Amino acid sequence: MQVQVHAGDNVQGGDSLSQWAQTEVQNKLSRFREYVTRVEVYLTDVDALKNGGKGKRCVMETRATGRQPLAVNAEAEKVAEAFNAALEKLHRALDTDVAKMRDKSNRETIRTATDEDAEA
Repeated sequence: MQVQVHAGDNVQGGDSLSQWAQTEVQNKLSRFREYVTRVEVYLTDVDALKNGGKGKRCVMETRATGRQPLAVNAEAEKVAEAFNAALEKLHRALDTDVAKMRDKSNRETIRTATDEDAEA
């Protein structure tokens, strides 16, 4: 799984922030390694603290094999808080998406039932 971290000009941390984010994403989403090919993380300063809103935003987007991309976002006062909230949302979204895909694949239909199954 490839993890790309993009930080805005007003987000401090540089390479250490990027390394931390990559490690956290790979650890949290390790069970989806076969499913997810790439995760992109965007960290930005929304500069809304002046208006009483949140100050940092984290957007995460995944690219999964044979599926549409999934994207989530979260806002908080600190970068780490926004990142962790978005990562938790992404984990839940991937869990749901994988469950839907497996359910669709494993569901028995009348077309795949054999004649013996129909008689029982």
